[in-house]
Amino acid sequence: MVGLNRVQLIGHLGRDPELKNVPGGKKVCVFSMAVNRRWKDKEGEIQEVTDWFNIEAWERLAEVCGEYLKKGSLVFLEGRLQTDSYEDNGNTRYFTKVIAAQMQMLDRKIPDED
Repeated sequence: MVGLNRVQLIGHLGRDPELKNVPGGKKVCVFSMAVNRRWKDKEGEIQEVTDWFNIEAWERLAEVCGEYLKKGSLVFLEGRLQTDSYEDNGNTRYFTKVIAAQMQMLDRKIPDED
């Protein structure tokens, strides 16, 4: 049986994207994204929680993200989750990130000022 690893997010960038060149000539763009969830609790009060995601975009998508996105941009992302690890003082640490496959800018265009 084939598995499915797919995530779709709509949220705002938490920081300006960083476009980097990695060995082998590939480009990667990294940034964080905040996704807010709202609901009413039992007392009818609105509650809100923000989830933060680390995002990586590669190759041409990395170039587009680096050129057009900035902190606060509202975007739709589709991609997959990937868990990586690193060593920290002899301990293995794990973190999960989103590898973006598609991105759509959702900010309203600002009319040209004359």
